[in-house]
Amino acid sequence: MKIIIYQVITRLWGPGRFSSWNKSSLSYLRTLGVDYVWYTGVPRHASGKDFVKGNPGSPYSISDWMDVNPYLADKPERRMEEFEALVSRTHEAGLKVMLDFIPNHTAPDYVGGICSYDWHDGDWTDTRKNDWTDGRTEQELLNVLRFWASKGVDGFRCDMVELVPQEALARMIAAVKEEYPSLFFVAEAYNMDNYRTYVEKVGFDLLYDKSGLYDTLRAIDCRNLSTKNITSNWLRLSDLQPRMLNFLENHDEQRIASPWYDGSPQKAYAALTVAMLFNTASFMLYFGQEVGENAAEGHEGRTSIFEWSKPEAIGQLYNHAHSRRKLPSPYVEVLAKYRSLLKLSRETVFAAGKTWDLCYCNMLSPGFDPDRHFVFARYDDSKAYVVACNFSDYPARISVNIPVELHPYFPQHTINLSVPAWDSAIVKA
Repeated sequence: MKIIIYQVITRLWGPGRFSSWNKSSLSYLRTLGVDYVWYTGVPRHASGKDFVKGNPGSPYSISDWMDVNPYLADKPERRMEEFEALVSRTHEAGLKVMLDFIPNHTAPDYVGGICSYDWHDGDWTDTRKNDWTDGRTEQELLNVLRFWASKGVDGFRCDMVELVPQEALARMIAAVKEEYPSLFFVAEAYNMDNYRTYVEKVGFDLLYDKSGLYDTLRAIDCRNLSTKNITSNWLRLSDLQPRMLNFLENHDEQRIASPWYDGSPQKAYAALTVAMLFNTASFMLYFGQEVGENAAEGHEGRTSIFEWSKPEAIGQLYNHAHSRRKLPSPYVEVLAKYRSLLKLSRETVFAAGKTWDLCYCNMLSPGFDPDRHFVFARYDDSKAYVVACNFSDYPARISVNIPVELHPYFPQHTINLSVPAWDSAIVKA
C-alpha cells in the first residue's frame, strides 16, 4: 500500500521547537494525506565545537543518541518530556513518527558505547566512522533503536546503509522488531544491484529509489533524457516497485524551484505525476516542496541542514497553517496541484491497483513523442485511469491507443488527451 512520508527539518518550521508541531501544523499534514512525519534533526547532535559544520551544526553528527537537541525545547531542561509530548500529539492527529537512524558514523565528541575509528568518510569532517568490527557498536545501536521505539517512535529512515555491514543491520532490525513488530524501516541506498538484498535479506520495508526513478526523472527534466528510460527503470525494478520510496526532493537534493534544478515548480509537474501515480511505490515530500520552496537562502539550491535559516515559502506555509492566512498566489497554484495528485494517489486504484505502461503500443499514435511523452494506465476491478505526461516545452494532443488486454476496463479504445507543457492529463474511464 502506498505510504506518504513528509520530511521536515524540525528546527526550521515556524519558531523551530517541538511545540511548533502543534495541532494546526499536524492538521495541515492531515489535509495532504500524510502517513509519517519524518522529524529530521531530533537526536542530539554536535554544536558549538570547532569541528562542527555551520551553526548550529548537522543533524547527522550525533553526539548523544539518548538525548534530544536542547534548542528544540521551550524548556531545555524538560526537552525529553517535550519530545514525548510531540510523539503523543502526532499520534493523536492520526500520524506516525519517523526519526533518522545513522549507523555509519557519530560526532567526534560522541557520548556512549559506540566504537569509532579516528577518521571519517568523504567530506563528513564533523563525524567519525563507526567501527563495526567491535561488537559493542552493534549492541549500542540496537539499544538506540529500542530507546526511541520505547518513546513511541514508529519508524526510522536509515542513513547510508551501504556503508554498514548488511548482516549487522539485519540482526538489529530483526531483534527490535521482535519487541516492536510494527516498526517501519526506510533505507537510503544507492546501488540498484543491492536493492533486492536490502528488502529480502536485511529486512527494510522501503528503499529510496534515488539511483532509479529520481535520477531518471531529473535527467528527463533537466538534460533531455528520453522518457523511454522510465520504462527501463520500471522493468528493472519489477516486483520491487511496491518497496520503493519515490521522491523529487529531500535534504540531500536540490530544490525543484531552484535555478540548479528546474527553476520553477511547474516544470516538474509531469515528473511529479509519474513519481506519485505510475505504480504502487510510496512517496516522500520535503517540507515546502508543495508550495515551491526554492532555497534562495541556501547553498546551490538546498535548504541548509547546517545553519539557522528562514526559507521564505516555508515561513509562508507555516503562517498559512496556523492562521488560515491566504498564501501568496504563486504558492496557491502549486499547493493545489500537489493536493490534487496526493488525493488521487490515495485512491485504491493508484495505491494498490495494477499498472500498464502504454508507451509500447503508442509509438506511432498521433501526437505521441516517444522521447518526451509518457503514458500509462492504472486500473483495478472498480476504476481505471489513463495518465499522459508531457516532458516538453509544447502542449500536446495525444490519441492514446488502449491495447486489447485492457478493453474490459476501458470502454473507449482510443482516448484523446490534451496535455499542457511539462504537465499531465488524467482521465477516468
